[in-house]
Amino acid sequence: MARIPAAERRAELVAAAVRVIAAHGVDGATTRRIAEEANAPLATLHYCFATKEVLFAAVFEFLAGEYRDVLHRSDVHSDAQNTARGLLRGVLEWYLENPDFGATILELISWGQREGEQAEVVYNAAFATMRTILEGTTTAAGRPVAPETIDQLIFVVSALSDGFALNWLVFTDTAAARAQVELTVGVLDAWMAVNLGEAGAPAGRPVDVAPEPDMRSLVSWVRMD
Repeated sequence: MARIPAAERRAELVAAAVRVIAAHGVDGATTRRIAEEANAPLATLHYCFATKEVLFAAVFEFLAGEYRDVLHRSDVHSDAQNTARGLLRGVLEWYLENPDFGATILELISWGQREGEQAEVVYNAAFATMRTILEGTTTAAGRPVAPETIDQLIFVVSALSDGFALNWLVFTDTAAARAQVELTVGVLDAWMAVNLGEAGAPAGRPVDVAPEPDMRSLVSWVRMD
């Protein structure tokens, strides 16, 4: 039997760890279970990764790289609105097509937040990639977009994709999720219409909202016995 190069074996173990974490959670992702999933001896796993924490760090890096690749593939090289819309849609479709990634990211971010700062790896990589893609874009009307508005746009795209991923993980209803892709992109469109649209409020200025009603008006219809 031909000897498998170390780099290839490491990649197989990382991919196996993604599947095991998605199926069993971080606590259930034992090194033995991961080695079995990769069809590799346990000793090989320990040779490639000194500890499970080192393996999980490699999984973080792998997922950050996958996220970065998805964003680059989803870059439509257009104005800010169309580019942001393409990025969000690309990530949502990626979650739909690769449920293991979404489940593993959520598990590892929760674990990483408890263990240290590793949870920031995926977010920092995604934010940096989106900033590179969106910096220098203009609105559909040709107006420049302020850096602080770019940062807000990146946050909105990330928050919407996170919420979608969690909902998809909980309900796993493909038909409903595909409809929710359009709903989620519509929410982004609504934000961009206000903050990037010609008729909207200038970027960074809060949109005027009606004052909160007096609390008594909210409960006046409740009958008190």
